[in-house]
Amino acid sequence: MPDDLQQKISDAIANPKNVGEMTDADAVGTVGSADCGDMLRMWVKFKEDGSGRKIIDRATFQTFGCETAIAVASVATELIAGKTVDEALSMSGGDLSAPLGALPPMKIHCAQLVEGALRSALTGEAPKAAAAPASTLVESFAAPVNPERKMKIVLKPTPGDI
Repeated sequence: MPDDLQQKISDAIANPKNVGEMTDADAVGTVGSADCGDMLRMWVKFKEDGSGRKIIDRATFQTFGCETAIAVASVATELIAGKTVDEALSMSGGDLSAPLGALPPMKIHCAQLVEGALRSALTGEAPKAAAAPASTLVESFAAPVNPERKMKIVLKPTPGDI
């Protein structure tokens, strides 16, 4: 990863914005990737602007994901604030991760994960790779596994654990 991208991701990880469950959310979307084991849930709260349009007031997230997924979710929740549903739905994973700079090919799925959770929240439809509905993200991991699809979750040690 280029140094400037790593620094932007490190900054977003050190001070992530809008992390945590939103109990008064108007919409919730959850998506998971069996390919990488990441899961992300996004909460969205709406308000009406001065002209009566429904806009996104704020968004929060929780994730079981890598640093890049956390960084993209953090900047995406900032980017969508003040946008209408249609404006937010028109944003691609690349748009949502743009403040971080160009992601390496092996990390583009992190932006797609965030995009999927946002779309799920805003449309009420679960993406094809969505996790089973559950009340918490932890319960999503504990949900019964489809025997047709196997998933292995491996916890990576942090540098201090080695």
